[in-house]
Amino acid sequence: MAYRGKIIRNEVTGQSIRFVITSGDSKGELLEMVTTYAPHSTPPAPHYHPEQHEEFSVLEGELTVKLDGSIIVLRKGQSIDIPKNSNHSMWNASAAKTIVSWRVTPALNTEYFLETATGLANDGKVNTNGRPGLLQVALLANRHRGEFRLSKPSFIVQRILFSILSPVALLAGKKASYPEYIN
Repeated sequence: MAYRGKIIRNEVTGQSIRFVITSGDSKGELLEMVTTYAPHSTPPAPHYHPEQHEEFSVLEGELTVKLDGSIIVLRKGQSIDIPKNSNHSMWNASAAKTIVSWRVTPALNTEYFLETATGLANDGKVNTNGRPGLLQVALLANRHRGEFRLSKPSFIVQRILFSILSPVALLAGKKASYPEYIN
């Protein structure tokens, strides 16, 4: 469980997240974090948040953002708002670390998603880019569809595909939630 001051570090991607304000602190209104991206980090899969707004403010270094097809490079002191339903991904393309203040409103279950993804990476259950396999994605996407959706394929195709794959994923020993990662 996320709490103020808790730090999680993805050993595959090198990204760390420090929780500043959690869902519990804000009665679900806000999740605020400070995240550090390793140099030359890998972008996450393009995605969107159907019910959430995000704000990123660069504290150190530079952050590359792909937002609805446009590439934007933010430097120290610059910010960007990501409205709900906007396709995006962000990473550090520079040779120095990047530190970003990251706010998500409302918080929903984002902290559980982040802790789970980090736990999977640290247990070696992801590829070299830090992404879990399709069976694991099916379970995570179903559980966290209010917080996170892949940009492609369309949401209806994802719902059908992930509904078909979820029983297979469970039979393969995958879980939608791992209590050991949300400690």
